[in-house]
Amino acid sequence: MNFHGTEVRQRALALLRDGTRAAEVSRRLDVPPGTVTYWLHMDRAKRGECPGRRDPKCPRCDGRELDEAAYSYLLGLYLGDGHIIQYSGHRVPSLMITCAESWPGLMDECEHAMRAVFPDNSVCRVRRAGCRNVKVYSNHLWCLFPQHGTGMKHERPIVLEPWQQEIVDAHPWEFVRGLVHSDGCRNMNWTARLVGGERKRYEYPRYWFTNVSDDIRQLYTDTLDKLGIEWKHCTRAGKPYNISVAKRASVALMDLHVGPKY
Repeated sequence: MNFHGTEVRQRALALLRDGTRAAEVSRRLDVPPGTVTYWLHMDRAKRGECPGRRDPKCPRCDGRELDEAAYSYLLGLYLGDGHIIQYSGHRVPSLMITCAESWPGLMDECEHAMRAVFPDNSVCRVRRAGCRNVKVYSNHLWCLFPQHGTGMKHERPIVLEPWQQEIVDAHPWEFVRGLVHSDGCRNMNWTARLVGGERKRYEYPRYWFTNVSDDIRQLYTDTLDKLGIEWKHCTRAGKPYNISVAKRASVALMDLHVGPKY
């Protein structure tokens, strides 16, 4: 292995700053191209010229325009199946929404919402067993999702900031849709009835929403109330974590604005 002293490095940087291409510097000084590129990157970073060190503007910090409809939907997804994490050694934290492989349309909508809310940030999908994590990287995630905290969501208070509530009030269906797409579903329920003395099976569609957090369920039902949707609590297996929408008119409205996962 060849070691290049400070003098060689300074000569290389002087040439690079004068506009000499990295490949030419490598040839002149007999230094590997990767080493020259690394020196160039570190020099630009120290001088604040590295593009990667410039964070895109934030709607909360810098007043950048925010796609509020997309944000309302993404907020619903986050409260259900999302979390913010910063791995050791990673400079930028990520918002991760876990989507089952059986719902490719949901993954597409999640990614579309992330790109609309964070138009200048990196968005990707990471494959996991039976699911994919849709991720966006930003140093301003805590600005837009102040509900982030230590521990599980149901173990701490979840309260919307006034500016978030204004967005949800302006785009309630997007918020409901995000919550249902994360922790809800549309399925067919059935019951048996006596019709003319004969016992017959009767089926009807119903929307379920299941979340352990009392606060998140309250956010869901408060929004349903504002939309005129009839709902009720359902206890299953002794756990009162379920919200049911089964009235025909309410289901019709949910079908119009939410619809099943796909």
